[in-house]
Amino acid sequence: MIEPSAIAHALAEKEIVADESQQRAIDALCALLHGERADAAGREHRGVYCHGLPGRGKSLIVDTIYALATCAKRRIHFHQFIRDINRLVVQAPRSDDRLGDVSRAWLDGVDLLYFDEFHVHDIADAFLIGRFLEAALACGTRIVLTSNYAPRNLLPDPEFHERFEPTIARIEHHFDVVTFDGPRDYRENRVESTQLRYFSPLDDTREALWTIFADYEAQAAIHPADVEVAGRLLPVTAAGKQLVWVDFDALYGTPRSHLDYLALAERWRGVILDRLETAMLQRNDVLQRFVWLIDILYDRKHALFIASDRPVRAALEGLDGAHDVSRTTSRLAEMQSSAYVIELERAHRASASPVAAG
Repeated sequence: MIEPSAIAHALAEKEIVADESQQRAIDALCALLHGERADAAGREHRGVYCHGLPGRGKSLIVDTIYALATCAKRRIHFHQFIRDINRLVVQAPRSDDRLGDVSRAWLDGVDLLYFDEFHVHDIADAFLIGRFLEAALACGTRIVLTSNYAPRNLLPDPEFHERFEPTIARIEHHFDVVTFDGPRDYRENRVESTQLRYFSPLDDTREALWTIFADYEAQAAIHPADVEVAGRLLPVTAAGKQLVWVDFDALYGTPRSHLDYLALAERWRGVILDRLETAMLQRNDVLQRFVWLIDILYDRKHALFIASDRPVRAALEGLDGAHDVSRTTSRLAEMQSSAYVIELERAHRASASPVAAG
């Protein structure tokens, strides 16, 4: 059982006092974890669905309570989940319900499942997530979802939306749906990091990027090369143990999927993104790939350093050629703040400590 005082203390350490919508989510999550899952109509809630505008504290609240939960638990980002389940389905023995078999095996031993950034834009993903949620609910797994979308707005494509309505109805029936509608964007107006992470214009940025690379790579040297990422070659300016330095055009100028960016994040704790010509972001395919990379790096608290012809957040204003651009703009604000504690810095401090050196 999680004591309310423990939640309040954990939030206070982050300088957060829960607003009304956040408190509703806290109450719903505690009820879920404590087994008090029936609503006034007698429906048993087996999950909590938190949705609202970017930066309203959805992940902040859920991450806090998830960290305090003592049950067998698992947290996963949507992109990684889709990749992993698809791989398992391909490898699984043939059966009348191969996706159901894979889902039940994946859920084995998991009492609490936390899906961060839940979204459905693709009909193939919709079929997969629909069957998975059905299996998870049947297994009795407690589920928490955070999303920018209300359940009714999932898979908004009118050509396919109707086919996803049974899953939406299942979410609305079995989940306590909480709207985060507070006025504060927790990612805006944060104190910028003392270490600059975004540079513009492009004139004279190479020395600054070289200094960053050298700070984290003990054997720092620029060796342009082709490295393999997700089975395909990627030309890079330099690649160390922690950081990879790559031109924007190399990473986005050719068709790539979220699988490339997952592989990138699994290999390095930070990315130096060089020579970003912001006019390229007006291409819908390029913009969508940029959104994917930001989501994946942010989920892992990885570092991002950008050299662009003009400030990248300003360049994103008004663009709507990809899903979730507003979330990307919000996350870019946090990723340059001092509050964004990056895994790259943690690893660097650990490697420099006397214990690590010994």
